[in-house]
Amino acid sequence: MAEEKKEKWVNWVALTTVVLAVCATLSTFKGGQYSTRSVMSQSQASNQWSYYQAKSIKGYIYEGQKEVLEADLKKLGESLAPELKQSFQDKITAYNDKLKRYDQEKAEISQEAKRLEGVRDAAQQHSQAFGMALIFLQIGILLSSISALLKKKPLWLLGMAVGAAGLVFFANGFLMLF
Repeated sequence: MAEEKKEKWVNWVALTTVVLAVCATLSTFKGGQYSTRSVMSQSQASNQWSYYQAKSIKGYIYEGQKEVLEADLKKLGESLAPELKQSFQDKITAYNDKLKRYDQEKAEISQEAKRLEGVRDAAQQHSQAFGMALIFLQIGILLSSISALLKKKPLWLLGMAVGAAGLVFFANGFLMLF
């Protein structure tokens, strides 16, 4: 049985295939990591917006109670005893203070929710870049493997070009250059 003469470029096919496979594996890992971060940040942002809504509802309740007291005070104004009138004023002031506190808390909650949405958006961008890298890297691996089987060097060169595009997306997944 005559042994086939192994062409030197086939060794390079094996090496480039391994490099592309390692990068594809890392792309899968990092893409999943960023995808999880995106989902978690969205969940946390949604929780913040729910908290914001709860504060808004409480604020509307206090505002309604304050308006009722103000209307009652206006309607009954002169007929109320001074201590009862003061009690109305104190309650109205307390409601105003609570409304101011709720507005401040809502602003802080809103800021945190928007920050979490920013984290989500950034994680989605990273995840998409790693997803694109994975696609190109897998195609590069496929073309390189087929080239070795068919002993077609141009197919390997095409696989390397597609794999290089995958490596660019892979680097972009970390650096977010574009």
